Amino acid sequence: MQTIYIVLIVVGVILLPTLLTWIQAAVSGVWLNPIQLLLMPLRRVPRRRVVSSLIEARQSGLRTIDRQKLEAHHMSGGDVENLVHALVAANKAGIELNFQEAAAIDLAGRDVLDAVRTSVNPKVIDTPPVEAVAKDGIQVIVKARVTIKSNVRTLVGGASEDTILARVGECIVTAIGAADSHENIMEKPDSISKLVMQRNLDSGTAYTIVSVDIADVDLGENVGAKLQIDRANADSEIAKAQAEKRRAMAVAAEAENRADQVKAEASVPRALATALEKGTMGYIDYYRLRNLQADTAMREQLGEGKSTATPVVDVNSGKRDFFDDLMG
Repeated sequence: MQTIYIVLIVVGVILLPTLLTWIQAAVSGVWLNPIQLLLMPLRRVPRRRVVSSLIEARQSGLRTIDRQKLEAHHMSGGDVENLVHALVAANKAGIELNFQEAAAIDLAGRDVLDAVRTSVNPKVIDTPPVEAVAKDGIQVIVKARVTIKSNVRTLVGGASEDTILARVGECIVTAIGAADSHENIMEKPDSISKLVMQRNLDSGTAYTIVSVDIADVDLGENVGAKLQIDRANADSEIAKAQAEKRRAMAVAAEAENRADQVKAEASVPRALATALEKGTMGYIDYYRLRNLQADTAMREQLGEGKSTATPVVDVNSGKRDFFDDLMG
């Protein structure tokens, strides 16, 4: 008898949660098979979560959602409660969203409930500071606020917010670069907003751009003047290099001429000796040439303010002294 009581108690403990869940569902207008409720834990399906979601959907007027769909979505790795919340919110907001689309969005890793909320209440994303240079060379730094809303039809496969920010930043750079002067941007910042809205930048994304507002405009460096200074410095260095090259070539040419002169001067004694040997020049002519050179050297030194005594060659000296001086 005690064994029967124990068995009944165990069975009651096992069946009581299922019975209570079934009663809760039935009272809420959701009719479920008790056997299926009993088998849910064996399939690793959260029974209470599925039943609560079914009750929420039925009470909100969503008759197309059943237990099998929710179980399949949970087994696929989806969030059952978030999915039903999103479907209820979309139904109340008049947004066309069926179960398959919502399940696909949830399984794709996106927050389907946040997407529905953003479709109803657009959100604002801020761009990082975008730097660009106007035609007058002045750098302009712009920050923009982009108001977007989700497009549930393109959430699966559509580009994310980062793509929106990148496209808006690119359009800002284009608008600043096309301005003749930075003053045009400072005077009419809405010209950037108009250009962004004309470009249809939300194409292929999961969002629709509602508006673009310029939050801040600052001035940066005079990039044009800096580039001109750098260019002038580069031209100066090039000119210096070319001048140094020409100087080196001139020094080399001078050294080459000096070498030729030394070579020519070295051949003079040999030519004089040959002339004396052949008799085409006498030793008297040679000493006269030496006296002329000594006189010229003395005049040059006197002109430089130096005092020196250069001995005058005696033309009456013997031939031996002449040849010794010539060959020495």
